[in-house]
Amino acid sequence: MKNIYILILLFLFNFTFGQNKQFLYEYKFIPDSTNKADIRTEMMVLNIQKDRSEFYSFERYSIDSTMLVAVNKGLFAPAPDKETVNDRIIKYPNSNQIVYNTFVVWDKYKVKQDVQFDWKLTNEFAKILNYDVQKATTEFGGRKWTAWFTKEIPIPDGPYKFKGLPGLILKLEDSNKNHVFEMKGIKSGQEQFVYPNLGSYKEFELNNTQFLKKFKDFRQNPTAGLASIIPDQRDSEGKFRTSAEIIKELNQQWMERLAKDNNLIELNLLK
Repeated sequence: MKNIYILILLFLFNFTFGQNKQFLYEYKFIPDSTNKADIRTEMMVLNIQKDRSEFYSFERYSIDSTMLVAVNKGLFAPAPDKETVNDRIIKYPNSNQIVYNTFVVWDKYKVKQDVQFDWKLTNEFAKILNYDVQKATTEFGGRKWTAWFTKEIPIPDGPYKFKGLPGLILKLEDSNKNHVFEMKGIKSGQEQFVYPNLGSYKEFELNNTQFLKKFKDFRQNPTAGLASIIPDQRDSEGKFRTSAEIIKELNQQWMERLAKDNNLIELNLLK
């Protein structure tokens, strides 16, 4: 955690509007609504380019960049040994369309979505990082949200899929504070930013309706596609196990894991 906040300090310096920018957010979230003490923290980046913005995990970007260097050198690049936020969101100026990149276990999905927010501005004001901010509210994904934005940074963008206010969102939280984003720093971005593509996953391009079906099918039966992949075999102790037995055990493990992943940022995905 100490190293993360050292990084934050490195990101903090004067802001000018003539260059591409990266805004660093601290993201705190509770994956399991039955275990409020388990609060995860991850640093996220909102990378503003001339023709788009990209929102992604700073740690996942670092992991993917390191792995890509290894792959390009012909070296073995092991998969990361820790969980990170895998979602990456691409937004475009003057458009409601976004591209939502996410994983469902071993498959990568590129989903085109139309997202529009009905913001209600209030007369409440405050200060965040010495910027004058104003409060706005909206509903999205089955949650009520509060945003604090600043007109001093005239970029109508923010964390995750949120956008459309007359200034950058510096803080965003749902009504129960299960998902909280707060900006911690700013730095100059790369002129030609390209997110590292390892090319090691199957990628499927879907519309939102198709993705919702895939997502819900997986939550109901996470091992449905393994019947033709896992053969009958003997385990490390020489015990023979059928494909059906192995898949049943894996399915139980996944269902237990998914039961603790019940507090998604978009709650309506679970309906």
